[in-house]
Amino acid sequence: MLAPERRTRTDLVVAAVIAIVVVVAASIAWWTGDARGTTSISAGEPLPQAEPAPSVPSSLAELWRAPSGATDATRTPAPVVTGSSVVTADGGAVVGHDPRSGAQAWSYTRDLPLCSVVAAWNTAVAVYRDDRGCSQVTELDGSTGERKAQRTSDADDSIRLASDGTYVTARGDTRMELWRSDMVRTLEYGRVDAPVNPGSQPRTGCTLLSSASTNSRTAVLEQCPGEAAARLSLLNPAPKDASEPEEYGSTVVPELVPGPDSPTAGRIIAITGSVVALRIPAENGAPDRIGLYDDTAARISEYALAPITDSSNSTATKAGSVFTWFTGTGIQALDSTSLSPVWSIPGALGSGSVMAGRLLVPVPDAIAVVDLATGTTTADIPVDRGDYAGPVQTSVIGDVVVEQRGSDVVALG
Repeated sequence: MLAPERRTRTDLVVAAVIAIVVVVAASIAWWTGDARGTTSISAGEPLPQAEPAPSVPSSLAELWRAPSGATDATRTPAPVVTGSSVVTADGGAVVGHDPRSGAQAWSYTRDLPLCSVVAAWNTAVAVYRDDRGCSQVTELDGSTGERKAQRTSDADDSIRLASDGTYVTARGDTRMELWRSDMVRTLEYGRVDAPVNPGSQPRTGCTLLSSASTNSRTAVLEQCPGEAAARLSLLNPAPKDASEPEEYGSTVVPELVPGPDSPTAGRIIAITGSVVALRIPAENGAPDRIGLYDDTAARISEYALAPITDSSNSTATKAGSVFTWFTGTGIQALDSTSLSPVWSIPGALGSGSVMAGRLLVPVPDAIAVVDLATGTTTADIPVDRGDYAGPVQTSVIGDVVVEQRGSDVVALG
């Protein structure tokens, strides 16, 4: 019979050393890792899905307000609302609010600067900045604040987020990525650090000026070295290899020459499955124009516009049967299929949002109720904005209208 194994003094010492090493390693990982600087508070009870409003209200009053500097007009085109919450983002905190009371339902806070937040797939997608740029991405459930998918990757120090319902686009000056709902990257475009396959990008050294996407096409406007004017390219948003873009067409747009009066060299206004609309700035006595291009970047037609301002820095918003584009001096509506201009509202403060089949448009001292087919104002709902007179972007959740006024979010009901 074999003698039973017995622990020796050496065995005990080795076991103690291993235990100490494990504890020290875990402590270092916690101290230097993301978890130490993150506080996540989930909702005790999930916020219910908001029911669509049956009609437009006859009056509106302020329900609550909260600071939200990371969702102002320079970063997101409208207040961030999921299917059940209004999301504010300020400092390093992302907070989900009850739409009517404004009560905090959940929060997610990190000790990193917050780059931007966008609503997509009934979640809030928050991006934080570290030494790799706006690279740390967390997806938060809109009703509970629970963390879902996360990702990290190289990024520019400042980005603009947009959601087309299928993909989220994160675009900086030199680099753009598209993500699907599980935060897997479907497209990498522009600057690539240490590329696995050198030469996989169609161009290098370009400045990305503007972009827009659908589930089948991504449009990007860029200024490339050696080219006198901006270039429009149409891409597959989900090529076989995310690091190897597939172009459907690409062309230099001669009218989009950067200069003192048009430093941004135009902008993408909207995209459908087969048409892209570009803003062409006024030059040599010609008015501001909308240029239409097909899905291979070939020119189709052009329309004159009323004068617009440089504050028109966002893409158009889908609103029922039209796209609405805030030009800085009013709204220009575009047909949802052809993108040709259909009507306009001078003096509007933002692109508006849809409630009960009507477009609610922020105007001075009111919200105008607009017929989507004709652009006719059928009523004005008074709104007291105090001394704030700047651009106002809006979102709708249930029967609540949410306004972005500078770095503040204000809920009206």
